[in-house]
Amino acid sequence: MKKIFFIVLLFIDYQFAPAQNTIQSQEYPQGFFRYPLDLPPSTAGGFGEIRPNHFHAGLDFRTNQQSGYPVHAAADGYVSRIRVQFGGGGNIVYINHPNGFTTVYMHNQKFSPQIARVLHDYQYEHQLYEVDFNLQPGQLQVCKDDVIAISGQSGAVAGPHLHFEIRDTKTEHTINPQLFGITIPDRIPPAISAIGIYQMDGPFSENTPRQFLAVGGAPGNYHLVNPKVIELSGNIGFGITTIDKNSASVNPNGVYSIQLNLDGKTVYTFSMEHFAFDQTHAINGYIDYPTFLTQHRFIQKCFVPPGSHISLYPQAVNRGIINFDDDNLHDVQYVVKDVAGNTSTLNIKVKSTHLLRPTAIAQPSATMFHYDRVNQFTGPGVKIEIDPGNLYDDIDFKYEALPAKPGAYSITHRIHNKFTPIHDHYDIWIKPDVDLGNQAGKAVITGTTGVCDSCIYENGFVKGRARGFGDFYITLDTTAPYITPLNIHNGVNLSKAKAIYLRIGDNLSGVKTYNGKIDGKWVLMAWDFKTKVLSYTFDESIAHGRHTFELNVGDAKNNVSQFTAEFSR
Repeated sequence: MKKIFFIVLLFIDYQFAPAQNTIQSQEYPQGFFRYPLDLPPSTAGGFGEIRPNHFHAGLDFRTNQQSGYPVHAAADGYVSRIRVQFGGGGNIVYINHPNGFTTVYMHNQKFSPQIARVLHDYQYEHQLYEVDFNLQPGQLQVCKDDVIAISGQSGAVAGPHLHFEIRDTKTEHTINPQLFGITIPDRIPPAISAIGIYQMDGPFSENTPRQFLAVGGAPGNYHLVNPKVIELSGNIGFGITTIDKNSASVNPNGVYSIQLNLDGKTVYTFSMEHFAFDQTHAINGYIDYPTFLTQHRFIQKCFVPPGSHISLYPQAVNRGIINFDDDNLHDVQYVVKDVAGNTSTLNIKVKSTHLLRPTAIAQPSATMFHYDRVNQFTGPGVKIEIDPGNLYDDIDFKYEALPAKPGAYSITHRIHNKFTPIHDHYDIWIKPDVDLGNQAGKAVITGTTGVCDSCIYENGFVKGRARGFGDFYITLDTTAPYITPLNIHNGVNLSKAKAIYLRIGDNLSGVKTYNGKIDGKWVLMAWDFKTKVLSYTFDESIAHGRHTFELNVGDAKNNVSQFTAEFSR
């Protein structure tokens, strides 16, 4: 019996050992971290999975579509950080480990009593629900297997699960957890459904000539549906549509690596080993962003934008752009792998010829923006400034002045177009068409991408920070946030209620502050991202008898709403 048990253990070790042929820059410790749940390993989301506006930064472990499972410390260490977000990861705990890595656990329903006590004290000391603070190394030690939280669905999530990350403690780069041996059963090769071909005779944009070709075949071996041989000329960039699934889940995930080979030599490599959080929005430079907006499909470009600096491109010859101009027949091959080493290939025959090169190339306008320098534009009543690092490629910048929208305090300024992504943000100034007087402090810039961040009035202009191109104009935010009481009104008896519930929100600049008091003393109000319900859970500090509840809610333009009610317990 012992011998049979030993054989089973060897089988399990083999199944959960990291693949030996993955593309990675370093080796990671194996067997140090445990799986954080006492459930069969199954994921609803993979590391580096392509999502709108970001790469997924961890593994989403399934919890049977319900909350309430113990979350265990993956290894010995100490709680280094506690964070509570209205959206995002919700209730988050970070653990630093002695080997230089940090594990992160998100969307928890609640924390362990020890962690909850530290959090409670900090929230009441600073009179804040949303907090993010660090702890000292000796303050809260944990051992491997300790229960640190209970799983849930706090923050911006569609359903219960545990989001788990492993980060480099010094750099805070997030690393693929499966490279540490925390893997998922997987015998399924990646699937390839299409390729893209781009004529790269200038900067990439929505006007770049492109064609998409369907791919057929069986898992592991794929081929073009039609034609058998592609005729190409000039500078060509390739793209691919590919996903991966593992043996424990039906969810589509991202692949681990993509290699593009020309005549047996690698010209481009993508590897989902690790990345920095300030790089995650670079996904919009990695995918064919215009096609994503117009067709809602992810084409992963297999050539590197000159303005992209993410760590996911370990190799690229001429940025992955291939010149076909020799009238020869070439072998182009895709090698796509998941983190378990399962591999799919796609072989393409390309007839290179100079005869197909376009005879005329559109000439750019006089206003070219360059990815590697400060770009400024001044128009009628508008200015913008884009710092280096916010464009992935040069752009032929366009501007158009449009009529004012009803209720706006400026004309509408069309700043380039929505098909060009911005990595972070840029500054925009718009001049009002009328004197705003004492309402200037209420002015905001809004438009295609919503209300701009950090709007202020200065030197006759409204200034804001925009996160994308599109149409922009000035409006005023003079409306206070709304407060809708759900179970409290003047004179109500709440002796059988567990909590006070209200729904809050704002129509324009967004809720910035909310403060609740009972009998003049601050109380902790939790705001749920999904329901927008604000709640106070009664504790022993609220004695039997009559009490007064007060709530103040303010937006980013200092409009404030107040609610007061007498209640009894």
